[in-house]
Amino acid sequence: MYFPSPLVSGTLIRRYKRFLADVILDDGTQITSSVPNTGSMMGLTEPGSKVWLSYSPDPKRKYAHALQIVEADNTMVGVNTGLPNKIAEEAILNGLIPQLSGYSSFKREQKYGANSRIDLLLQDEDRPDCYVEVKNVHLMRAPSLAEFPDTATARGVKHLVELGQIAQSGKRAIMLFVIQRNDCDRFRVCGDLDPLYGKHFNQALAEGVEAFAIKCNITSEAITAQSLIPIDDVVF
Repeated sequence: MYFPSPLVSGTLIRRYKRFLADVILDDGTQITSSVPNTGSMMGLTEPGSKVWLSYSPDPKRKYAHALQIVEADNTMVGVNTGLPNKIAEEAILNGLIPQLSGYSSFKREQKYGANSRIDLLLQDEDRPDCYVEVKNVHLMRAPSLAEFPDTATARGVKHLVELGQIAQSGKRAIMLFVIQRNDCDRFRVCGDLDPLYGKHFNQALAEGVEAFAIKCNITSEAITAQSLIPIDDVVF
């Protein structure tokens, strides 16, 4: 997933109101940027952090800049939660997840469950439909271990319940965690930050939901899926 235009870099002053950040660009200009991430961004909002932002000259946009990458733990971390679906799609089409290869039809944002939309729906006339729910991951609290979620997520629990129902109906249900950082070689659902999510994740696996975690390579030019990594047991 290549950025459509070069990112600009700067220094984070603060992130606030969830969707905003004040940044000093490298040329000394202070700007307010949008933040395309509704989560807590634990560990990624330290004032003084180096950041990279996209820029759009569209006059209809309230904020011309959007935060894309934050430097943390001496690595670049993607924070835009609108990108993982595209990253996941590229990973599947490029064969990085062999278990999801070979489907002839690839649809996005299809309705399912109770007023939900599945991120990706893979179909083939000779195989059961395959429902893929994609989650963005950027939390690392212990070296080399990526974790999700970074805060309680009722929406995430709802998705696990619905995926379990899909699996029980005889179709394939996939939870795909896209890790927007390249310094992790393991993944774990952190039940200590959201015990309910951890409980329902284990229940979903027991119901037949399949889970995969894929880490990415992050640069100021592109964020691309790199390889699958193991998933550890939930720790509460």
